[in-house]
Amino acid sequence: MEVKNKIYPSREQMKGFFEESKDVDIDEPIFMVNLLKFREKAEYKDGRETNLSGIEAYKKYADIITKHIEELGGEITFSSKVKRITVGKVEQLWDAVVIAKWPSRKIMGESMAPTDPHLLESYQHREAGLEGQLNIESVETDTLID
Repeated sequence: MEVKNKIYPSREQMKGFFEESKDVDIDEPIFMVNLLKFREKAEYKDGRETNLSGIEAYKKYADIITKHIEELGGEITFSSKVKRITVGKVEQLWDAVVIAKWPSRKIMGESMAPTDPHLLESYQHREAGLEGQLNIESVETDTLID
């Protein structure tokens, strides 16, 4: 299994996110599992000098996006620091896990092209703070295997 942290999804991943199928209900709630890896020191695209760590820069983004998700009817259901891997092996461990519940894939998708200048500005902090991440879409189920 190859693991590649990224900051943004590929075109193929975006296309898949917006496709409807018999297995996908775009109106049901989704949970996005975020495995986050932070830079040691924040790196802004505009080259500004900063004393912020990657996690400090990302927190500026997280505060804004959390409010945004809540305004849309979602919530951050879980967040934690990663301590170690108990089973399996990866070359580099993530720093944090965050699970965000969105009211639906449709609402999350519509919010990906924000018009709110405050939200748009927050993305610079996300980019400056993140080395990369995995973002895993999941849905709640009563049974593990259908």
